[in-house]
Amino acid sequence: MHTGSCLCGEITFEFPNPPARTGVCHCKNCQRQAGSAFSTIAAVPKAEFTLRGTPKRYLDSNTASGNTVERHFRGKCGSPIFSVVAAANDMIFVKTGTMDDTGFFTPAFHVWCDSKQAWVELDDSVPQRAN
Repeated sequence: MHTGSCLCGEITFEFPNPPARTGVCHCKNCQRQAGSAFSTIAAVPKAEFTLRGTPKRYLDSNTASGNTVERHFRGKCGSPIFSVVAAANDMIFVKTGTMDDTGFFTPAFHVWCDSKQAWVELDDSVPQRAN
């Protein structure tokens, strides 16, 4: 079982199987939301994701793609928990920093690399998309 929580512990989640995919998003909005150079994510089928607690939701429509991203976070402590995108509406994109064990994480892709921080070096063996 994979488990995780926000910083204050009021929101917890779990899912039974390994993530369908893992990756890194370098878009400016993920940088701003994470307060870091990128966001590490694990794609989990919605049907397998169990959430305890009620996160706040921010509809991020000012995106480079023009598509709205649902960003779910804990209002009290500010932890980003997961995102939902219309193109993959059957998936939850868990922010891996909230997971209790990230030993499984190896990025299978990098996206929005055209806006990555200049000092970030990517492994050429991992697929990369400019946007």
